[in-house]
Amino acid sequence: MEYTVQKLSKLAGISARTLRYYDGIGILKPARTNSSGYRIYGAKEVERLQQIMFYRELGVPLDTIKDIVTHPAFDGAAALKEHREQLLERRSQLDLLIANVEKTIALTEGRLTMSDQEKFEGFKQSLIDENERKYGKEIREKYGDDVVAKSNAKLHNMTEAQYAEVTKLGEELATTLADAYRTGDPAGELAQQAAELHKRWLLYYWPSYSPEAHAGLAQMYVDDERFTAYYDKEQPGTAEFLRDAIQIYTGQKS
Repeated sequence: MEYTVQKLSKLAGISARTLRYYDGIGILKPARTNSSGYRIYGAKEVERLQQIMFYRELGVPLDTIKDIVTHPAFDGAAALKEHREQLLERRSQLDLLIANVEKTIALTEGRLTMSDQEKFEGFKQSLIDENERKYGKEIREKYGDDVVAKSNAKLHNMTEAQYAEVTKLGEELATTLADAYRTGDPAGELAQQAAELHKRWLLYYWPSYSPEAHAGLAQMYVDDERFTAYYDKEQPGTAEFLRDAIQIYTGQKS
């Protein structure tokens, strides 16, 4: 079976523009172009598109996906098995969250009792699982399993009061960073205040602190499109601004 851009986009539930973009960046080339100039995709291309969509669903950056699927040693069957394991892990995380929500609904309806500790413990575990799913691989490669395990333990042992404190601190950081960004000066007083707030926020989660690790994390905010999208959602360029401010704050800016 062969498909044009329009037919394949309809089959896959994505836009024709996306397929053309994938062609342009070399992650998914058509099998051929017909005499009328239309891109034509065959079974091999459909299989690669499926792999790309699996990786995208799992939150893998497009540049990384390209490196994976275009590598000469790429094994489609092995990749599918890996996708299956990750999806099963996600389902387990969702089941845990659903169970916690169902308990809370039953609580509000008077069908059972649930301690505040139970509510909070379920939420913390869901947060740990979600962070692991989204960023676990990259964080473990950068900082090691031991650091990640200690960080997760610190979050798991966090009291409700501490969680309220770090949540408030995160809100203060967001406001200060937004104001600092508008000054355009990462070395300015507001930007350096934001960097200090970011350090204080990190210390609620990190088992230890070093200026080098802090600056490295800030660089990852720029290098990883998922972090960049989070910081840039209100003001594009915020991730780079925060990176520069933290590098100045830690003395790591060359």
